Amino acid sequence: MKISINQLNKIYKNGTQALKDVNLEIENGMFGLLGPNGAGKSTLMRILVTLMKPSSGTIKVNDWDLQKNRRQIRSLLGYLPQDFRFFSKLKTWEFLDYSAGLAGLKRGKLRNQQVDEMLDQVGLYEVRDRMANKLSGGMKRRLGIAQALIGDPRIIVVDEPTTGLDPEERIKFRNLLSDMSQKDIIIVLSTHIVADISSTCKNMALLNEGEVVFNGPPEQLIDVAKDHVFLIQATMGDFETIKEQFPVISTIPSETGWEVQVVADTIDGFNAEKIHPSLEHAYVYFMEYQQDRTVY
Repeated sequence: MKISINQLNKIYKNGTQALKDVNLEIENGMFGLLGPNGAGKSTLMRILVTLMKPSSGTIKVNDWDLQKNRRQIRSLLGYLPQDFRFFSKLKTWEFLDYSAGLAGLKRGKLRNQQVDEMLDQVGLYEVRDRMANKLSGGMKRRLGIAQALIGDPRIIVVDEPTTGLDPEERIKFRNLLSDMSQKDIIIVLSTHIVADISSTCKNMALLNEGEVVFNGPPEQLIDVAKDHVFLIQATMGDFETIKEQFPVISTIPSETGWEVQVVADTIDGFNAEKIHPSLEHAYVYFMEYQQDRTVY
């Protein structure tokens, strides 16, 4: 499978340009889409799943054109929107059974089996007879994940999938997607949670103000921040000054004050040592200091 996005633009009726000349090649496996709120991630997701038309540009899935072959491409898709909703009068298993029908699974023993297996995978089998609107927030999100995965789609698009999940649930979901990504499928994961990408995605893109400012493996973005992440041993008096001068990633109380992680080009006047960057460090550093330099 391969998705080719070329010179994609989206301008809304109010004149806002949500996407600007987006070019991406997405192949089998997990692909992460990272960026701040308003960067254009959800707009790109909605275009990918044929819910919105671009203003210009093209998207091809293998040899199919998104505008000319919408029906064929839709048959390949599984989608979890950020604002996932469901029919409140259906039981949990009934909603997923309905989703299975939309995915092309015919009624019968195999469909019932796949519904039960998917409910088990996302940890909802024990509440399969509960009304969907009576599920907790995290359970509702897991039901959304299940409806995106039912029917073995070839392209899975998930927009902020781990919102509302506790840390244990988030890890389980990441492991589920990682297992699925070993097949001949594409999984596009849009999120603002950096850990979701760093632990699962082979390639990623960083969007900012509708433009792709980075495209490559997460390790390549981390390399950009090498020698630019510092651990400062700060006194109580230094802390406010540090916050004013540098983007602060984390603070941990210490016996003498604070251990503060920051990103910067250079640091003078503080007791600081360089530390190895994570993807979170790299993301903040790139957005603060390097976003005018597109990296591919």
